[in-house]
Amino acid sequence: MGFSQALSGLNSAATNLDVVGNNIANSQTVGFKGSGAQFADVYAGAQVGQGVRVSTVLQDFSNGTLESTGRNLDLGINGNGFFRFTQGDQTVYSRNGQLTLTADGYLENAQGARLTGFPAGVGTGGQPETLQVPAGAMAATATDQVEASFNLDATVDEIDRGATPFDAADGDTYSYANTGTAYDSLGVQHTMTTYFTKTGENQWEVRVSLDGNADATNVGQLAFNGNGTLDEGASTFPDYAFTPGGGADPMNFGIDFDGTTQFGEDFALDSLTQNGYASGSLVGIAFDEVGNIVGNYSNEQSQVLGTIALANFRNPEGLQPEGDNAWTETGASGQPLLGLAGAGQFGSLEAGTVETSNVDLTSELVDLIVAQRNYQANTQTIKVQDEVLQSAVNLR
Repeated sequence: MGFSQALSGLNSAATNLDVVGNNIANSQTVGFKGSGAQFADVYAGAQVGQGVRVSTVLQDFSNGTLESTGRNLDLGINGNGFFRFTQGDQTVYSRNGQLTLTADGYLENAQGARLTGFPAGVGTGGQPETLQVPAGAMAATATDQVEASFNLDATVDEIDRGATPFDAADGDTYSYANTGTAYDSLGVQHTMTTYFTKTGENQWEVRVSLDGNADATNVGQLAFNGNGTLDEGASTFPDYAFTPGGGADPMNFGIDFDGTTQFGEDFALDSLTQNGYASGSLVGIAFDEVGNIVGNYSNEQSQVLGTIALANFRNPEGLQPEGDNAWTETGASGQPLLGLAGAGQFGSLEAGTVETSNVDLTSELVDLIVAQRNYQANTQTIKVQDEVLQSAVNLR
């Protein structure tokens, strides 16, 4: 009698119910990938089949939907790739980017696995390592370049420098002054004043002082064309030198006046920027779309503290699920291909989002009904076989 066929059908249907039930149970699990049972018939040389078996349970690695969370430590991968974590002495891979920053600066998931990547300044050519956000303050940087753009009033009177020596305290010895900020190597802020003096037609003298102390040895010259634009070839932009004191290194910076004009309008400052800043403490981190971990500091500066490494596999379906939203590589998956977000086959990173489960709950509920009917049909086969066997026994 054919009990074995029906029993194999029951076992396979039960496995299918397990797979569908697991998909439904994880329909809200971040980064979860649904699975499907694949079946194969069994003949073993017999004319009539011996039933069915589950040939494999195959995972579906299609992308889930990115859902906004508003939490800056949540990361979703928009495209291919896996986050790479170290968990104990094991390397695991995951699509779940729900991260927390530990007290010692590691980026961990809920299971304590630590995110890996490339520390700042190391480069991306080597093997990724566990990322740790440094807690130290950002060092101060002295000003060594200033960019400024002005309009100088073409209608002001010329000043004869030979008859009227420059005196920062006397406004009659220059045409216009503007005040800005510069920083020394200790991050101390200094007042930088730029003085403009019209010395001839389309000719201006530029002097700079720091905290009222002028650099008398370096004097710039601005020359303008007849249409009021800067004649850079005839202009000179020297470096201005100062000794700020207080233990700071001597300062030396140039000023780029590109874009400065001379029109018959009032003096006006169009733009003024400088590249120095005070020291600052870390106030938070953020991620950009290529995986850089950007530290934000109290001095309104930011810098890259590391770069997240992504991994991909020739055959993701060959990965071994380990639970806790993680997989490990196997011989079937092949070795991991490492890279950076947004490059080649790797997707970009979206901060403030997570990837939802790729399980289609409606489809799974339909599959559940089909699996249930399949299980019931196999029980009916056993019931009929039992009745036929009972009839044969009763012939005696």
